[in-house]
Amino acid sequence: MHPNFVQKFDTLFGALALASASFIGSMTSVTAQQNIPICQPPRSGEYLLLVVSPTANSQKQLLSALPNEIQATTCRYLTDTVTRISGFSRIDDANRWARYIDNIVGLTAIITTRPTANNITPAPNQPPTISFNPQILGDGYAVLVDYFNKPELANSVQQVVGGNIGFASYGQRPYLLAIYTGNQREAYNTLQKLNERGFFAVLVDGRKVMLLRSSVRL
Repeated sequence: MHPNFVQKFDTLFGALALASASFIGSMTSVTAQQNIPICQPPRSGEYLLLVVSPTANSQKQLLSALPNEIQATTCRYLTDTVTRISGFSRIDDANRWARYIDNIVGLTAIITTRPTANNITPAPNQPPTISFNPQILGDGYAVLVDYFNKPELANSVQQVVGGNIGFASYGQRPYLLAIYTGNQREAYNTLQKLNERGFFAVLVDGRKVMLLRSSVRL
């Protein structure tokens, strides 16, 4: 057999092997993602941490940094693989552990709790008009509301907050910005108020939030 032909054959075989390995790897990743259970909601009065940890290595690092008594499981939240850390009865404790995880492991955690009511009164079905001014919020606390592709909920959020609300991005997902403040207690009170009214609200580090619209005009 001609040497050039052998060399070309080996090169082609190697390329096919790499492509096959890449395809199998992607299939394995998809299968693994499908096998991860959906995150269970918090119990009434419980605060949860959801830590974005998409890889086995990030999950291992996170678990190794947590004491054994902390309840942590891997699950799926929307399209993300997260570590669900439960068992907090006070928002102060949840926030303390969120800061610890960010400082020690370098992973982002969001805080959420279970809504105790579902009495949202939507506004008429029309999108809000908004002023555009993208920027990182910076130091402080941001309370974000998942509006589930229903921009008309902005009116109801504004009624609960009693002031202007914005539009922001966190973890590559859009949210309504209910409040951004350096006052920890004010942020906690806003989070609790929104969850009690049936909204899915989370409290996050303002340094990891991109403000897309400074004010939503309804």
